[in-house]
Amino acid sequence: MCRDAFAPISGVMTALHPDAAAPFVLDSHIDIPWPDRGDAWRDTPARQVDLPKLAQGSVSAACLAAYIPQGLRDADGHRAAWARVQAMLSTIRDIAVRPADAPQIAVSVCDSTNAIAAARAQGAIAIILAVENGYAIGEAPERVAVLRTYGVRYMTLTHNGHNALADAAIARADLGDAATLHRGLSVLGRETILQMNRHGVLVDVSHASRDTMVQAVETSAVPIVASHSCARALCDHPRNLDDGQLDMLRESGGLIQITAMPSFLRKGGGGTLVDFVRHVAYVADRIGINHVGISSDFDGGGGIDGWRNAQETPRVLEALRAHGFDDTELAAICGGNFLDRLKRAEEHAGQA
Repeated sequence: MCRDAFAPISGVMTALHPDAAAPFVLDSHIDIPWPDRGDAWRDTPARQVDLPKLAQGSVSAACLAAYIPQGLRDADGHRAAWARVQAMLSTIRDIAVRPADAPQIAVSVCDSTNAIAAARAQGAIAIILAVENGYAIGEAPERVAVLRTYGVRYMTLTHNGHNALADAAIARADLGDAATLHRGLSVLGRETILQMNRHGVLVDVSHASRDTMVQAVETSAVPIVASHSCARALCDHPRNLDDGQLDMLRESGGLIQITAMPSFLRKGGGGTLVDFVRHVAYVADRIGINHVGISSDFDGGGGIDGWRNAQETPRVLEALRAHGFDDTELAAICGGNFLDRLKRAEEHAGQA
């Protein structure tokens, strides 16, 4: 395994009262059904993730993303995207309100690492808000401050298709995209990253083009993350990060969360939990254990043989242990590394 000079913030995992029998597990990217169906508290086959499945799968923390589909880069498109993201974030923020007939599950919506640690101490599932696609803020970087008031902790710069902020890894011909629009980040994109740094919102480069990712590393004062991507050396997909990008994560203190998307794990699709562990191990070997984590992308296309829904999350830990990762390494992979980057974003925002 790669010897890594990067050192996690002291005490981050200690605050979570680690227990070998009940490790802290954070899934860094889960979509929510939209329009909302009011079924988050029901164990339903219509969802890969609901609160009962999170509890049954011993998931300690879940990042729920407000996904904003890419549309036209015009005033109407931006207006609709801004309205949708606020509606979705409001729904996520209200998830802790337990219906009268719902099961007894402790849930806490958390906007800081201290809140996540408090939820852990109380035996509550921590819900962390995220935004998928910077299209949500249109051409207004100052809206990052508004997103933070909702509790948002990370935002992907793009989804599929270029937006006003940055080029995406996958252009959208149906929206009139050329291969590149900005050659990476736009001026607005660079200002948005500065706003994200200022407000403690992590810069997420999943879905971003290679140029966008490289420029984001150079622009951000806080380590960046890829909340749901895989290793391109093992599966040549434009959504994955190549070895040069992985090396940039090591050098900058960044993090990649390997995701359970079949087509990102194995060329042509059909990826399994075995492939998932292989990607985790590849990244750990190349750039160090402190730069890799896990995500499912459930209810957004994720789900593989061995990890079909949140209830099956213990199988991921079992597979990682079987590969040879010890308890300390599992603590880092399964949540400690992502928590560390959240803490770094908070500390930088406190100094801004």
